[in-house]
Amino acid sequence: MSALFEELDYQVTPMGAISLRRRRDLSTGQDIFEIKLNDEFLMSSKFTRSEKALATHALSELPGKALDVVVGGLGLGYTAVTALRNQNVRSMLVVDVFRPVIDWHERGLLPLGSELAQDERCRFVEGDFFAMARAPETGFDPQDPGCRFDAILLDIDHSPHHVLRSSNGALYTPQGLQILAEHLRPHGVFALWSNDPEDTDFTGRLRAAFGVARAEPVVFHNPLQDRDAVQCVYLAHKRADAA
Repeated sequence: MSALFEELDYQVTPMGAISLRRRRDLSTGQDIFEIKLNDEFLMSSKFTRSEKALATHALSELPGKALDVVVGGLGLGYTAVTALRNQNVRSMLVVDVFRPVIDWHERGLLPLGSELAQDERCRFVEGDFFAMARAPETGFDPQDPGCRFDAILLDIDHSPHHVLRSSNGALYTPQGLQILAEHLRPHGVFALWSNDPEDTDFTGRLRAAFGVARAEPVVFHNPLQDRDAVQCVYLAHKRADAA
């Protein structure tokens, strides 16, 4: 049996100290993996329904095969591995600003790491997703600058209004979303995870930038608070005539 608590790694980055922890959930007997940035929890393997929903909702919107996908934010890997298990996915880039997070997966410290690292369709890219999004001429793939994608799945900030870095907020403006749409092929999908329920003003912003947009609620029971948690996944389709 594993120890009740273990800090698997701790590293200092330009954004602060990032750590990977494993603890035993005494109510279930399962190991829970958690990522913290300074004193803030970024992700826990105890609650992963909405991270998986981000991939399943987005890819179900795309009827074709041989899909090329970008995932912004690696985290514990639940969005990325859910996307990769879709056999219509031909290639997937996973962009993360934290080198330690990529290392955790490549070293097998996380349960999903080996599945991602060993799949030839998946490639990790160390970089700032938001800076890459602002530059469609170079884009997300250092090996193929300016290439376009069928889907972009983003799970980095807590919501469009609760960002990890103030500079991230520019992406969620009308101009930022219009630039992001340039990374997609016609009829491509942008999907965004949010820790909050739908903000209809933001849905309208997506609709103006992409053409079609909606939010799908994700509801699950949080036993720590003994109540239902309500998150959402925003989905935006790039219209064929978009610039």
